[in-house]
Amino acid sequence: MISHPLDAILHPESVAVAGASPQGRGGGFISPMLDLGYKGKIYPVNPKYQEILGLKSYPSVRDIPGPVDYVISSIPATAALQLVDDCAVKGVKAIHFFTARFSETGRADAADLEKEILRRCKAANIRIIGPNCMGVIYPDWGLSFFGGLPKKSGKIGIASQSGGAIGDILDVMRNKGLYPSKAISYGNALDFNEADYLEYFGEDPETNIILMYVEGVRDGRRFFNTMREVTKKKPVIVLKGGRGKSGTRATASHTASLAGSMTVWNAAIKQAGGINALDIDEMGDVAAAFNFLPPIYNNRVGVCGGSGGSSVMGADLSEEAGLDVIPLPEEIREELKAKGSPIWDWISNPADFSIGMGGEFNIAEVLALMAKNKNFDLLINFMMNPYARNGFRPAGVPNTDAKTANPGNAAATPPVAPPKPPPGPWGNIPATIDEFLKPYRHEVIKKPLIIIHSERGRNDTTGDGNKAYLEMRDKLVENGIACYPNIARAANAAVRLIHFYREQQARLAD
Repeated sequence: MISHPLDAILHPESVAVAGASPQGRGGGFISPMLDLGYKGKIYPVNPKYQEILGLKSYPSVRDIPGPVDYVISSIPATAALQLVDDCAVKGVKAIHFFTARFSETGRADAADLEKEILRRCKAANIRIIGPNCMGVIYPDWGLSFFGGLPKKSGKIGIASQSGGAIGDILDVMRNKGLYPSKAISYGNALDFNEADYLEYFGEDPETNIILMYVEGVRDGRRFFNTMREVTKKKPVIVLKGGRGKSGTRATASHTASLAGSMTVWNAAIKQAGGINALDIDEMGDVAAAFNFLPPIYNNRVGVCGGSGGSSVMGADLSEEAGLDVIPLPEEIREELKAKGSPIWDWISNPADFSIGMGGEFNIAEVLALMAKNKNFDLLINFMMNPYARNGFRPAGVPNTDAKTANPGNAAATPPVAPPKPPPGPWGNIPATIDEFLKPYRHEVIKKPLIIIHSERGRNDTTGDGNKAYLEMRDKLVENGIACYPNIARAANAAVRLIHFYREQQARLAD
């Protein structure tokens, strides 16, 4: 454990859920903990029930026989002060207020109630998460607020003013093979605020990458000073909510936050060493780069495996993002010439497979040569979805699209499954996944590598395209390979990573 006060709060030995019920939100807090195997005591609190989800229910927190560390409030705002008083008597360490309708309503009486809750909690040495928030997801400790959320832990810490945004972020992350160390929704930030969560994740040994969804900040100076210190150790990727007029209005009613100038915000994030994300997809893309790639300080990229058009566009998009698609070094041409390649003088960077006419050009070999060459800092390899072109199907899958010699009498000439495509880095049908990955496991492939795993053909008429796509994507991330659906997103994420490490290096040198 670390010294930050949040660490003790996030490791409770007992949890009470005030307002628990067999159905509805209160029960929803209990069932995910049971599903995750929370090893501490769980106490449902509701005077209407004797038992909830197989657990004895208590009329109030005061009536619980054992100690209570952490309380989840799922009761109306009008009953919140009584709950605080009960928790004070019981010696509770923290209350997570799922309860809403406080300052975010814009009503003076609701804001006054919120202030009184804070006053009483401070007097009783009780810390607050929220109010108006979903709370904590911590798979390793058995804490969660929804069923169906990841049970697997990773190295990504998430702090978000919005609970719904956490669900969206986790969905994007799961599709990239990324999982949370902890995810915290903090709503109105009455007690702990965004600077506290950033500071905590900066110290947390279970967290390597920090994601934040922020609508407004309570203490801008502290937040950016904290970010400046944290980014010396870990990347911080920030998505700002409430960037436009309508978003600003929505922000005020969502978490009672005030949004400021985006020009000032973006400059402050950059000066503090943080990384701005425009949306959740970009946040996930950049997080994947940091999760799967090592630190990279230069931007010279080698691109392999696309067809003619995709290679040209890949080069353009890479350069536009800020990568340097350098000419193929002469020593690689000479090595290919010595190996008898008939097109040694034709191959370039990008090295596209179409010039080999399907037989005399080995992408894996060129990729390996680029990996050994000191002039490349990063490699990008295109993959083809096996269903992107007619005939690319696993063995045993009928070729229902095949034309027969006698279209008027299809029964007389049954469709014949085409042969499997040749193995290798671009003949990526499920039957050859391990063979496809072999070059990347080879000891010479030590350079940072990104795979462009195209979604083309994912929705083919046989229904097998999506299955093959997902299987291949999962296999790639299981092997620790960063993959993206297109080169624009990959290049953008790579450039963000390179800029972060360059700037971090410069700041540490000062």
